[in-house]
Amino acid sequence: MNFWRKLEASIELHDSLLCVGLDPTRESVPAKYTSITDFGKSIIDATHDLVCAYKPNIAFYEALGTEGLEALVETLAYIPDNIPVILDAKRADIANTSAAYAKAAFEVIGADAITVNPYLGNDSIQPFLAYSDKGVFILCKTSNPSAGEVQDWSRGGEPLYRHVADLARVWAGEREIGLVIGATYPEAIADIRIHAPNTWFLIPGIGPQGGEIAPILEGGLRADGFGLVINASRSIIYAESPREAAVTLRAQLNALRDKALAVMRDRSHNPTVREIELDRLARSLFEAKCVQFGDFTLHSGAHSPIYIDLRLLVSYPKLLMEVARVYAELLAPLTYDRIAAIPYAALPIGAAVSLYTGVPLIYPRREIKSYGTQRQIEGLYASGERVVLLDDLVTSGASKVIALQPLLAEGLVVKDIIVLVDRQQGGSEDLTRQGFHVHAALTMRELVEALERQKLVTSEEAAKVLAYIGASAASEA
Repeated sequence: MNFWRKLEASIELHDSLLCVGLDPTRESVPAKYTSITDFGKSIIDATHDLVCAYKPNIAFYEALGTEGLEALVETLAYIPDNIPVILDAKRADIANTSAAYAKAAFEVIGADAITVNPYLGNDSIQPFLAYSDKGVFILCKTSNPSAGEVQDWSRGGEPLYRHVADLARVWAGEREIGLVIGATYPEAIADIRIHAPNTWFLIPGIGPQGGEIAPILEGGLRADGFGLVINASRSIIYAESPREAAVTLRAQLNALRDKALAVMRDRSHNPTVREIELDRLARSLFEAKCVQFGDFTLHSGAHSPIYIDLRLLVSYPKLLMEVARVYAELLAPLTYDRIAAIPYAALPIGAAVSLYTGVPLIYPRREIKSYGTQRQIEGLYASGERVVLLDDLVTSGASKVIALQPLLAEGLVVKDIIVLVDRQQGGSEDLTRQGFHVHAALTMRELVEALERQKLVTSEEAAKVLAYIGASAASEA
């Protein structure tokens, strides 16, 4: 039985996604234990029927010298054979050094799996993958505060951590592989699950590091109920009663696991990747109150049963960056030199997209300054460059035409317009007739249907909006 089958069997036997991390320090181990080994054995005795795996962190044992390494080997030998051991070592180096690390982890220490660092590339990972019966978890998006300094670096709108997730599958070939994703980044867990539907995720960072559990299960669980190994270390091993702490956390995980699976199974069909993405984006916008239901008077004086206010995104930086990622995906297949954003709602979106993609941003002013440069377009550009226009919504299309005029007057070429939401009130069709290509992340119908699917709005509220959309389409026709 290889590591992955052993892990699945342990999850089923113990009805648990809980992994307990063994991170002993001499100053934290209660005085009643005569050795680090005795302390580790006591944790195993208290929790062995409650966990799917154990994760000893080798650093804490190495820090104790020869005594610590001996304690590590003895502790692992004490763990029941049907419970897999993930050695948290974060190893990787040039190929022959990695081969030595792999031999130490798998043959000397006796681990079933290991965490590795992808920074040196494929040849540093292959010596670990050469052990076909062992598991490998590649660091992807970690939970330490400064992880984003490296892992969020992007090229063409794709963050490095997602590139690592893609590379991991390539490096593994036909083998299964795991990724380490911190619990403090549930949006990354959800994002990577879309792009890696079958990959196992090792999730550290719940407890003292502040990771919330519900979003992890909602975003990361596979439809088969597997795919996640959720680690808790200090909150279990240093609890007054490690067993009670493990019982409580396992129960919490199982309840949220059941809830997440129920949502998946409540669908009348298996969701597509696009539906999953739509649901997550719609939920985030709704929870940020960027989408509201009721009776609203629009700028035109007409009444609407739905109001979409993306100006609120500035108060939700993480959501704003997620929206920027959506715009970046729409930008990816287009040819352009820079982007332009329409003030005011789209201006922070445009700034976020520019930061996310590295593409230069310009924007037309609503009013020309009577002092200074008296520029009507802010930012650097050259006549003849191709510009993609960004806005938050498209309703009638009139505001887009007005915003385009200063750009066109300066000799800029605009063929593509990107919005987050198409309100389906004739604006896209009108702009298309004028020779522009409109790209929307989602339509208002898709937004409402996603919210209804998740029971965030009632059927009656959804029906009012859908009838409103239909009436708008009929009036345009």
